[in-house]
Amino acid sequence: MTDARLRHGRASLALSFFVQGVTFALLVTRIPAIQDRYGISDGLLPVFLAAVPILAGVGSVVTEKVVARVRPRVVLRWAQPVVLLALLGVGAGSEMWEAALALGVFGLSVGALDASMNMMGVSLQRAYGRSIMLGFHAAYSLGGIAGASMAWAGAHWDLSLLISYLPVVVVLLPVAFIGSRWYVEGKEEEELLGAERGKAGSVSFKLLMPLCLVMCFAYIGDSTVSNWSAKYLQDVLGSSEQLSTVPYNVYMVTTLLGRAVGDFGVRRFGAVAVVRSGSVLAAAGFGVVAVAGGAWVGMLGFTMLGLGLCVIVPQTFAAAGRMFPGASDSAIARLNIFNYVGFLVGSPLVGALGDAWSYRGAMLVPMVLVLATLMYAKSFGAEPARYGGGHERPRTVDVG
Repeated sequence: MTDARLRHGRASLALSFFVQGVTFALLVTRIPAIQDRYGISDGLLPVFLAAVPILAGVGSVVTEKVVARVRPRVVLRWAQPVVLLALLGVGAGSEMWEAALALGVFGLSVGALDASMNMMGVSLQRAYGRSIMLGFHAAYSLGGIAGASMAWAGAHWDLSLLISYLPVVVVLLPVAFIGSRWYVEGKEEEELLGAERGKAGSVSFKLLMPLCLVMCFAYIGDSTVSNWSAKYLQDVLGSSEQLSTVPYNVYMVTTLLGRAVGDFGVRRFGAVAVVRSGSVLAAAGFGVVAVAGGAWVGMLGFTMLGLGLCVIVPQTFAAAGRMFPGASDSAIARLNIFNYVGFLVGSPLVGALGDAWSYRGAMLVPMVLVLATLMYAKSFGAEPARYGGGHERPRTVDVG
């Protein structure tokens, strides 16, 4: 495989991560508007919100079966337009059944999208022979910032969901579809690893379980920030309503910055050291948030959280690829399910503890869970015995 083809493949996959970041942010940041448009009651809203990650988990499971027959790039090429059209469907409907249908399609297709994107990222990283996964997730974070900014503008100017979503879909759908022409995977490397690729039986759930737990813990932490940072700053730390919107924006920016430079840290110090450092920093961030006496100290904690948590998820996918090089697609599809498990568990868990106990105390739970990642950090250096050592197998390909 030529250097130029790998570079084009890397750029096109980064574009796909960016588009997905925009799309997901446009959905989740306009949930109040979606609720108002369809007249979804407060009691029914959690059902709609829970259905999306549940169906995404189903989509990830189905993708594991599909990629045994077709390449992940084929799944990604068709899943991304479906996700964008489902977003448009959410904005275009008027009846509750239309919202349910559009969100159902969004959930199923986003599970296939997330799984296939990370399958391809791991495959490309193997072809490069060095860490590049954090760069893909940095593109996702950048897309999230762009999507959240567009959602803010739509809310600020009181635009309808359809008017907010239509220009984005009109621009991004053809861009993503055209960019998919340059998708590549580390096919040569996959062939060298033998015919086990895609066989579920070659993935040991016992070996994969530590990474599944880490993925779940990371997303519990992430969903805590996404769903509770504004309320925490305003209700617990006494900030203004305007200031309470800042922590999540800070979190997103620090996540982008951490991922933008994270690959250099992995290459210099190794994945185990980076994950350990990120876990300690994220846990310390939760601790600062829990004991903060004012809004600015709380924002310092959320800043630490962003810098710490941002490295864990991309490295968890990469570790699964190293652990099961002959069946990395199956391993990643299964691991991806725990992304949604953490997302489902995190927000209700913190909310229940906050109501029953205190929101300060509730912040200690994700702190302990993120800190538990240290117990499983060695899994991030695990490689098949045939390669030996704790680093990625070197390649002769030298690409920028």
